[in-house]
Amino acid sequence: MQVREIIRVKGGALYTTTPEQSLASAIDAMAEFDVGSLVVMEGGKMAGMLTFREVLVALKQQGLCPSDGLKVGDVMLKNPVTVFPEMEANDLRRLMIEKRSRYMPVMNGEELMGVISFLDVAKAVLDEQGFENQMLKSYIKNWPDEPQI
Repeated sequence: MQVREIIRVKGGALYTTTPEQSLASAIDAMAEFDVGSLVVMEGGKMAGMLTFREVLVALKQQGLCPSDGLKVGDVMLKNPVTVFPEMEANDLRRLMIEKRSRYMPVMNGEELMGVISFLDVAKAVLDEQGFENQMLKSYIKNWPDEPQI
């Protein structure tokens, strides 16, 4: 299974923000849409990622609260690791674990195709395994009789 298949099954919903948006309103949007990340866009291109991890780390380090005037650009991850549509799901899982990243932007050249979460990957793998299991059970159930000699 490739990353493009996970994106296709997941759907193309993409939640974005800008570096100038207040951190408080970005947090509100993440909570409202029940998402753990926002892609930070600037000039029509991805400028970074904002996840709850960056929010929590920034608030703890700075001892501030979101309403203290912080902007998304102050806390976003500026150079997120990206993946490409042809990447195999197993390679994606390894990379997510290695980089300790729950969210990976999928780039096709300069085009942002979407963001894959660890949950999206787990669901896709579970669905694929369920389908394979069903096919194997069907195959075994319909096993042809051995020819009589």
